[in-house]
Amino acid sequence: MTNSDASSNDGAAGTDTADARYERGLAIRREVLGEAHVNRSLAGVSDFSRPVQEYVTRTAWGDIWSRPGLDRRTRSLLNLAMLTALNRNHELGVHVRGAVTNGCTEEEIQEVLLQAAVYCGAPGALESFRVAERVLGELAAERNGVGHG
Repeated sequence: MTNSDASSNDGAAGTDTADARYERGLAIRREVLGEAHVNRSLAGVSDFSRPVQEYVTRTAWGDIWSRPGLDRRTRSLLNLAMLTALNRNHELGVHVRGAVTNGCTEEEIQEVLLQAAVYCGAPGALESFRVAERVLGELAAERNGVGHG
């Protein structure tokens, strides 16, 4: 599956088993967020948190991210705006990486955060710019083979 493919899923997730939706979601989650991030997330799952991790993987990634109506690039840009509006900085950092994986440029990320500043408020957008700049710097260092502590 390429970054721009939505999926072969026809949007009728209700006809899939929960296991199939989970497996599809896990595959998409790994493609967008990266193996390392997903492995860290799953390694930290406890008996208490397992249901919410399964729910997010099955529903957000297996049902919604696999729908054909929007490509992954568009979904990523939407997520950046929504996470800015909600001031969810940890998830924003994760999804900045995902946006780059899905083909979004730094300029597009910047424009989405500016758009969010106007409609969602400057304080959240200022923090989103800080988070995005940090993550984009980490990605550039990784591309250049420079480690960061």
